Amino acid sequence: MKQNNTIAFIFCSIIVLIIGLFLGISLGATHIGLTDIWDSVFNYTETLELMLIRDVRIPRVLSVLFTGGILGVTGAMIQGVTRNPIAEPSLLGVSQGATLVIAIFYALGITISTSNVMIASLIGSIFSGSIVVGFLSKQTKGSSITKILLAGTALSTFFISLTTIIGLLSNQSQFIAFWVSGGFRNATWADFKLVSIVGTVGLILAILLSKKINILSLGDDVAISLGENPEKIRLSTFLVMIPMCAAAVAVGKNIGFVGLIMPQIVRKIFGEDYTKNIPLSFLLGSVLLVYSDIAARLFYSPYEMPIGIFTALIGVPFFIAVARKERG
Repeated sequence: MKQNNTIAFIFCSIIVLIIGLFLGISLGATHIGLTDIWDSVFNYTETLELMLIRDVRIPRVLSVLFTGGILGVTGAMIQGVTRNPIAEPSLLGVSQGATLVIAIFYALGITISTSNVMIASLIGSIFSGSIVVGFLSKQTKGSSITKILLAGTALSTFFISLTTIIGLLSNQSQFIAFWVSGGFRNATWADFKLVSIVGTVGLILAILLSKKINILSLGDDVAISLGENPEKIRLSTFLVMIPMCAAAVAVGKNIGFVGLIMPQIVRKIFGEDYTKNIPLSFLLGSVLLVYSDIAARLFYSPYEMPIGIFTALIGVPFFIAVARKERG
């Protein structure tokens, strides 16, 4: 895509995102006007409406923004280093591994705070991510599609099954079901601080790695011939990706398909250059999740639907189409 078209695409995406942020703040069980939104930021007083905006709606939409961006970036990274278009943290069991350890924390009665949830999510992401990366690093593009589908499905199902069992045995089924289904119902400023810091640092590190991911996406043999170590690049990418996945699960719970859809769309438009794909996957991931969160709140208002339903409605057909194309 030409430079002017790229700039226009980014500009339009940012405008759509800003509109989504405004709608995310104003729409819900209680509809809020532009004046109240302005006053909550610049003329704050402790009224019910302004407290709802400042302490509930704004941290929620900002948390959604960064979580969507994180999911988009991690999907782009893992697809790049594995050279596989269906690789995505939630489809490969990484998110489910994080959810499992969070469930264990619940069952043990450990106080559930933002920091504790992040620790649990990080432990689970490291454990499940190590299994996934170890498996993927031994596969080649030509033979890995079916194996990744089977391995990812098996790992995800295993972790979710353990999570469900823990919920039943500990009488914490309702709380754990909330994590499995995904959502931002209880997002706070502390959650926003977590995903914004981890997301920003992770994005910067991912961009710094993008040139090496470009080389690795051409194949291990090409990378070696250019003097690069494929396993070192994969490990570096893994070390950046895992804290990002952990933060996304800690705040947004178990949300799938964002990291599958957005990098695919970006590659179709802009090609295989990960110096562009990584930041643009962050932007489009934010757009998708912001509007999915709005749909989750409005579809069955005043009750809230799990956000994972809406990402899956888009992601499952997309996943099937990509998998069939690759196998064909």
